[in-house]
Amino acid sequence: MEKKKNKEMKNKKENKKSGSTVNFATVKRLLKYAVGIYKFQFVIVIISIIVSAVANVMGIQFLKTLIDEYIMPLIGKENPDFSPLFKAVLGMGAMYLIGITATYIYNRLMINISQGVLRKIRAEMFNHMQTLPIKYFDTHAHGEIMSTYTNDVDALREMLSQSIPQVFSAVITMASILISMITTNIYLTGIVLGMVALMIFIAKYLGGNSSKYFVNQQEDIGKVNGYIEEMIEGQKVVKVFNYEDKSKEKFDKINDALCDSSTNANMYANILMPCIMNIGNLGYVFVAIIGGMLSVNNILTVGSIAAFLQYIKAFTNPVGQVSQEMNYVIMALAGAERIFALIDEEQEQDEGYVTLVNAKMEKGKLVEADERTGLWAWKHPHHDGRITYKKLCGHVEFENVDFGYTENKIVLHDITLEAKEGQKVSFVGATGAGKTTITNLINRFYDIQDGKIRYDGINIKKIKKEDLRKSLGMVLQDTSLFTGTIKDNIRYANLNASDEEVENAAKLANADHFIKNLPNGYDTVISGGGEGLSQGQRQLLSIARAALYNPPVLILDEATSSIDTRTEQIVQKGMDSLMKGRTVFVIAHRLSTIRNSDLIMVLDHGRILERGNHEELMAKKGMYYALYTGAIEID
Repeated sequence: MEKKKNKEMKNKKENKKSGSTVNFATVKRLLKYAVGIYKFQFVIVIISIIVSAVANVMGIQFLKTLIDEYIMPLIGKENPDFSPLFKAVLGMGAMYLIGITATYIYNRLMINISQGVLRKIRAEMFNHMQTLPIKYFDTHAHGEIMSTYTNDVDALREMLSQSIPQVFSAVITMASILISMITTNIYLTGIVLGMVALMIFIAKYLGGNSSKYFVNQQEDIGKVNGYIEEMIEGQKVVKVFNYEDKSKEKFDKINDALCDSSTNANMYANILMPCIMNIGNLGYVFVAIIGGMLSVNNILTVGSIAAFLQYIKAFTNPVGQVSQEMNYVIMALAGAERIFALIDEEQEQDEGYVTLVNAKMEKGKLVEADERTGLWAWKHPHHDGRITYKKLCGHVEFENVDFGYTENKIVLHDITLEAKEGQKVSFVGATGAGKTTITNLINRFYDIQDGKIRYDGINIKKIKKEDLRKSLGMVLQDTSLFTGTIKDNIRYANLNASDEEVENAAKLANADHFIKNLPNGYDTVISGGGEGLSQGQRQLLSIARAALYNPPVLILDEATSSIDTRTEQIVQKGMDSLMKGRTVFVIAHRLSTIRNSDLIMVLDHGRILERGNHEELMAKKGMYYALYTGAIEID
């Protein structure tokens, strides 16, 4: 994998150095999708393109025979016999019909191939995206990721279904016509080739500029999408702080950049074809004049001139077509590079080998069970071949942990704590003190730089991430609901849960009452992240989801901060039931909700300043005392 990436980087550098805008490694990779999956169909496409191109050229070539051998002999005859001419026209029509049929076949097949390739690419993108670490989504604008799925994939579709077949057909057509022109008259062919050289020079200049701006256009579209997504998500903040004018000013700047790149791209692209066509028309006139002179001197027949003039049209059109389509090819390849960049993004590393399994007691010994028993155990394979089982309890320890989101900026310093089975541990401190960061380390959204985190005595680096997270439940301040029924949203935590289990979880979270008052109760469909529900109701559904998950360790990240005081009192009973018998980590803004915690950690700038229960910390009259009494406010 590493060698492949290095090779691709080398190809990119070489292409850049040579001034080429085509990354041949990307082209090769795209061909693997098309040829590798649709080899048989791809062969038929190539054959059909060749048949179509050759049929069109033979039709033009037959024009010479038709005029010289069937039409000219009839001129001046008193009783001309048109039957040979009629048969010849039918033969010419049959030839064009073959070309039309072949064109239909390859266009139809390329639609199937392109859609199949795009389906596979989208599936690879989405499947790989599920394996990426949280860090990736923290450092990439979501709108730009969406633009990769939509705009870049659509540009790829247009290239595969239209541009590539047209370019290939144009090249085959030009090669066939060139051979026919040379066999007809070498001098007239020289005039055409000189004209084509001028076309290529102009196409290279105009097409090169157009391609550059088309690539910029795709990048600018991603930026516009990213900014729009940010503004939609933050619309309340925009309005509260009267940020409308500034947001419009920023959008205008990004939108103007997109307008400039699109204008330049389309300006050069639109100029290209008229220039090419007019040069072709000039060539047509020159050949007609010179051909007429050669005909008068009996060097060329009328049929040869007529055929040659058709050759010019058929030869110059593909030149312009190739120049035009190359813009879309380069734009699509730039999009393909972004697509493959996402697919090649390094996935979340997992070196763990300890797994979570169903367990049961057999003859006083913990063993693995095939069915769900309600008892879980860590299955620990050892180097000597032994396998040991340890009951999942929820005992979490931090030992001298240092962590930073980047290597050179440590945000947690020497964190040491212990949460025993069934204990409630709470974190208190100002924004940015490191409370949420600590909980993100427990489920290994991020890995630590130094120290150890143990779960039931096992270093969490030894536990497979999937199994580690299976044992943890989270209720976040920002709720995530998905399009579907209320029932489906709660069941997100356990897809095999029965309707009765879903309702019991909702009752535990005190969400049952408001759900039953919805138009269709548990079958009410919600969309847009819970549109139509209050923030408190969304949070109740999130708590119900955690209740259904029934994990031994629960993380509550300011779970009740979005709920009003009255609703909080209702929820608190459900929360107490939910926390019973579990190890719970609580991040709370309201200190009244953590008075009954077994252990309270007071953090400041990534360090633990105080620890103890409520009574102990109040007696110390330190920072916690100041926070609780209001002498210092949590900001």
